[in-house]
Amino acid sequence: MLMASEEAGPSQAIAPLQVLYCAVCSFPPEYCEFGSHLTRCKEWLQKEHPDLYDKYYSEEALQAKMSMLSVEAQSKLEKDTAKKEAKAEAKAEANMKKKMASQVTIKRIERNKRKFVTAIHGLEAFDVDLKKAAKLFAQKFATGASVTKNPQGLEEIVVQGDVSGEIVEMIEEGVGLLKNVPKDNIIEVEEKKKKGDA
Repeated sequence: MLMASEEAGPSQAIAPLQVLYCAVCSFPPEYCEFGSHLTRCKEWLQKEHPDLYDKYYSEEALQAKMSMLSVEAQSKLEKDTAKKEAKAEAKAEANMKKKMASQVTIKRIERNKRKFVTAIHGLEAFDVDLKKAAKLFAQKFATGASVTKNPQGLEEIVVQGDVSGEIVEMIEEGVGLLKNVPKDNIIEVEEKKKKGDA
């Protein structure tokens, strides 16, 4: 019995299908209308791929689409699209406000005499992957760094040693993963060891 590949003769590589994805909504352009950024998607498509823009959004293409819809369906579609876009813009604006109000706390904590650790909290608000940032700090300062939960139950990065000043500089210079963290949102705190602590 012959295998399927033997029946076909010499094996021929099938070229993979190249799919174009919208830079705004990440859908293929023919599905942008189902996303929440249609206006921006159309602007991008017109600028980057005018031939596809004409295929999907030229007057003839729109007329052909609209001829299949009733008048009520057309107006409903237009209202729904406008509502979706407004909602997406409001959400993006709220996220940006929340992000700009977030603060990154860099705390220098005294452990024993002349021994310190540096705790960094709040980076996740600026889309920083905490595990990758901990690895970056560990490599930069040749020391231990890990992601742990603080007493409030929130994740923070703890770096062995007194490196708070250097971390502030890294954020100000926008090093690697830290490029999106605004320097105005940094707070430096020093936590001294209480005398009664062991």
